[in-house]
Order: sequence, then C-alpha cells, then structure tokens
Amino acid sequence: MTGTHLAPLADLLAGPVVPAARGLLGCRLTSHGVTVRITEVEAYAGTAGDPASHAHRGRTPRNAVMFGPSGHAYVYFTYGMHWCVNVVTGPDGEASAVLLRAGEVIDGLDVARTRRPAVRREVDLARGPARLCAALGIDRSVYGADLLGDGPVRLRPPLDPVPEASVAAGPRVGVTGAHDVPWRFWIAGDPTVSAYRRHVPRVRR
Repeated sequence: MTGTHLAPLADLLAGPVVPAARGLLGCRLTSHGVTVRITEVEAYAGTAGDPASHAHRGRTPRNAVMFGPSGHAYVYFTYGMHWCVNVVTGPDGEASAVLLRAGEVIDGLDVARTRRPAVRREVDLARGPARLCAALGIDRSVYGADLLGDGPVRLRPPLDPVPEASVAAGPRVGVTGAHDVPWRFWIAGDPTVSAYRRHVPRVRR
C-alpha cells in the first residue's frame, strides 16, 4: 500500500508517460545499499504509435510488466551483457515506461565503487543505463518489483524538485525508430548525464 507521502509520485506515474518522465528527474532510487538521484530519463509510449518501444507490437512475456500497474520495475537484458531498468507508467492495460538513463550516486558511494572498480570519476559511476544498473546492483531479480513499496529497491520523490527551467529535452539515444521524437529528458548541465548517440544501422558486407 502506498503511503500518503508517496501519493503525488504514484499519481504522476499513473498518468501519461511524458510528464511522468520529466517528473522522475531528481527522484531517488535506492537499491542494495546505493541511492542515486535520477538525472536523465527516456519516455516510451508502448503500443501508442511509438516504434521505439518494446511494447510496440503488443504484450510478450518479456514486456508484460509494461502493461501495468504503474510504479513497478521493467528490467531487461541488452547486448547480451547489460541490464537496464524502467519505471512503468500509465493506466493498467496501456503499456508505457520510463528508462532510467543516468544518475548521481548520493549514498552508498563505497558500495557503488566496489561494483564498478574500473571507474575513476564519481560522475561516471551511474552515467548511462547499464552503468546505473551496475552501480545499484539491479538485475533480472528486480523485474516487476513495486518501486513505491518498502522492498529492497525503492523509488522516492526528490529532496529538492528540479525547476522546469533546468529540464532539457532531445531525441532518444540509439533507438531504431522514431529517431527524432524529443522524449529524452535530463537535468541541464549535470555532469552525470550520458552522451547522445543516434542509432547508426549496421552495414552488411
């Protein structure tokens, strides 16, 4: 059951994916001894005309959690080596989710460093979706977790809301469809935000 202090966040996540994505900036995600402040996200609208979404072609065992309820974790494996975590949004039955692309480690710094020993700069510990999951110790076991509950992986509101003037927007990174839809949001000037890379199709030889 969601506490009253989490009701505004729960209501945000139950609404449309784009406002939810913007509202997740500055929120805190705690997992296995590490907390990050979310600094970069991407919105994916599911079956509602968004070809970049994993749910664009309908429900599958992999993306089932994207269809609700909101506030739960959609975790997937990519490139055969990395985990990525999303926050499910929208009403039940309508798939949408927000990919958490980057964050600033604000608690558990020593634990995050242990998980990412090759990293030299603190700003790089959770800079990018795979790095964020590695720093937080997130893997398949988090799939479907209620992020607004009291479990080991918890999403909480910002300590200080991000001003609208500090939110930047642009195309999503590396997507194979809907390249120019400006549904990537980040905190302008934050050093933990990842670099933008447009998808480049592989040339078959």
